[in-house]
Amino acid sequence: MKYALKTLLVLSLFISFVGCTQTPKKTDTPVINKIQDVQIFTSNNSNNQLSAKNIEAAFESVGLSVVGNNDMNKPFQARFGKTYYKHYNLAMYMNNDLSYKLIKKYPQFGALTPLTMSIYTTNKSINIATLTRNGISRAAKIPINDPDLIAYTALIQKALKKALPNGKFKNIPVHSVDINQSYQVNFITETNKEEDLSWDDYIEDFEAEFEAEMEPYGFLFPNFINIQEELFDEHDYNKYDFYHTYSICKFDVIFPVSKLHPEAGAWAPCSFYIYKLKNENKMHMGFLGVQNWITTLNIKDEESIKPLTQAQEMIRKILKELTN
Repeated sequence: MKYALKTLLVLSLFISFVGCTQTPKKTDTPVINKIQDVQIFTSNNSNNQLSAKNIEAAFESVGLSVVGNNDMNKPFQARFGKTYYKHYNLAMYMNNDLSYKLIKKYPQFGALTPLTMSIYTTNKSINIATLTRNGISRAAKIPINDPDLIAYTALIQKALKKALPNGKFKNIPVHSVDINQSYQVNFITETNKEEDLSWDDYIEDFEAEFEAEMEPYGFLFPNFINIQEELFDEHDYNKYDFYHTYSICKFDVIFPVSKLHPEAGAWAPCSFYIYKLKNENKMHMGFLGVQNWITTLNIKDEESIKPLTQAQEMIRKILKELTN
């Protein structure tokens, strides 16, 4: 059944639900963005001793749980009949304690819970692409000097250096476009729950329909986190009736984008959050708009931009139908 939800607010910085296929403003001169949002840590791997599994173990050893580490070449080969890299993995990772602290202060951090990375080989090198502190701060609208954000990104740096002991960061030439914009797509809907229905049952029904509507369009859900149970309950934090995050992936998006931009895994799979505060008759949802990919990775080719904007429009359409 459809839900009697009335849309109260649609808020997006630069990208709105009625204009989510906009492309970034263009500049003519490529520059090195000194405030890098995406970083690539690379190491020689001519002896093939380093792998995605080694990297996962290194992240786990410093306190970053890898909740998914998917070999994308297998489905790429099966679906498209080819791959672009000898190895290409998309992985999701998080630190529970720091995620709890950041979400408690900034609920929109759910749009980056879990964080993501791509692991891929080029020539004789292995590479790990992750977000920087500035990338997380800007996209999730968190102060750059927040101590928990500093601690989180320091942990990522530690994991990278442990994973690739002889590694170094690449300089990435990008266009410095709208570096202060968040590109979050956030909105709030009013809820009309039947009195005899619990909030757990309510959100379970809503999410079941959400997944059922998304799957025919080719969207996959490689990870789901019940933030309330996995993070909040441990700290006896009961501000929410529910708080969940989804990792959302679409092969028809990441495959063409990865051809020229393998570092796109720093933004993918996309995290989508949905929560309801106690004593509030509203449900909050949000995710990061595709302009984050386009502007921070300097994406110009239509082969990459088109599937990104189409996928975002599909999500917008589905959520609009479910909330009307």
